[in-house]
Amino acid sequence: MLLETYQAKGLLTVTLVNGQTSTAGVYAYRGDLVLKEGALREGTTTDRKPPEALFIHSALIIENDKIKFINGLLPILDLLPVFVEKYKADIAPDAIALIYVENIGKALKVELEGVTYELLPFKEGLVWNELLEELYIEKSELKNQSAEDKVAIAYESAKSRKSKAPLVSYQEAQDSTFVVVKDAAVGAI
Repeated sequence: MLLETYQAKGLLTVTLVNGQTSTAGVYAYRGDLVLKEGALREGTTTDRKPPEALFIHSALIIENDKIKFINGLLPILDLLPVFVEKYKADIAPDAIALIYVENIGKALKVELEGVTYELLPFKEGLVWNELLEELYIEKSELKNQSAEDKVAIAYESAKSRKSKAPLVSYQEAQDSTFVVVKDAAVGAI
């Protein structure tokens, strides 16, 4: 199974959900997905430093060992090609991808390796809550559902979603990025 393979390779971290939905053969994952592994620690062939880049708060649906639904947060658009390169063999051609990106100001779509990725601006908050709002999913629709089925409900809702975001080249999307300035006054004092 694809998620077991990722787990064995150390590509899943901060896992919140990792299991089969109520539909046989359909699996859901929520957590962080490693984009760039940390360097190996000196004198070891298996122990790595923390990852250098993550696909944060991701939500995936896997069916027939192919990723059918992709959601999460990228701090910068430059990490999208890194994600695509690392996972392209596992992404279904008809995958639905709704990806939040911190350094874009408006919704855009780009096509990479035959898959269309919808890029949504992200300011702050929880990615999962933003997704539910984007898909018009009420909390009551998720009540009494398993954590895995909640991801499946989001996927089903995303299938019928109509996007008005323009399809642009990756370079055009890259040209519209900006530098994100984080407020240093956030957090415990």
